[in-house]
Amino acid sequence: MRKLILLATMALAAAVMPSALASAAQAPAARPATTAAAPTAAQLLAKTTSCKQISNGKYKTDEDVSSKTVAVCDANGAVFWKADMDIDCDGQRSTQCNEDTDCCYQDDTAFHQSDGKPLNAAKLPYIVVPSSSSIWKYSSSQLKGGGSCAVIYNGKVEYAVIGDTGPTQIIGEASYATAKDLGINPDPSNGGTDSGVTYICFKNSTVSPIENHSAATSKGQSLATTFVNNN
Repeated sequence: MRKLILLATMALAAAVMPSALASAAQAPAARPATTAAAPTAAQLLAKTTSCKQISNGKYKTDEDVSSKTVAVCDANGAVFWKADMDIDCDGQRSTQCNEDTDCCYQDDTAFHQSDGKPLNAAKLPYIVVPSSSSIWKYSSSQLKGGGSCAVIYNGKVEYAVIGDTGPTQIIGEASYATAKDLGINPDPSNGGTDSGVTYICFKNSTVSPIENHSAATSKGQSLATTFVNNN
């Protein structure tokens, strides 16, 4: 009797198995989750073709130039400007950034790491905003230290934080690391570029901790996507 029951069970399984295998073969494979790609440089630049000026006048790009050519522009969720890039090597001393490599080196930055130390210009991509003046007060545009920015040059996008403040009459400066990542000569004595850099800083944003570049990139990509969609 047991043998008969076993044989019957095996026969039933043999009958069912081909049908089950056929169903499994026909079922579509599960698709891996995908993450939306961050905006390209071209997509970001397309949203900065016109300027709704919010600065009271314009900035110079360098101390030794007389003309003021750079306006700060307002957008939905961000402000932006198009300028040059001078190299900021201030903050923690490093092989790349010190009194010997930079004639104007200072061992501090306006905003500090979570441990209280100045930022490290050689390692951390950050940008410099002009100190508040009658031309423009960055805080009035909902920007602050540690805020998220996209820096665009020659088809590349680098996500950085607001890490330092500079002269009240000059705009267009970023850290050694920012320049290096964008393919710009980062040497503080002879590096930088005279034009072609677009800075987009996102309102009411904060990267925490400020020294976490991967967090800055993740947040920046998300905010950049929103910027492209809303402008």
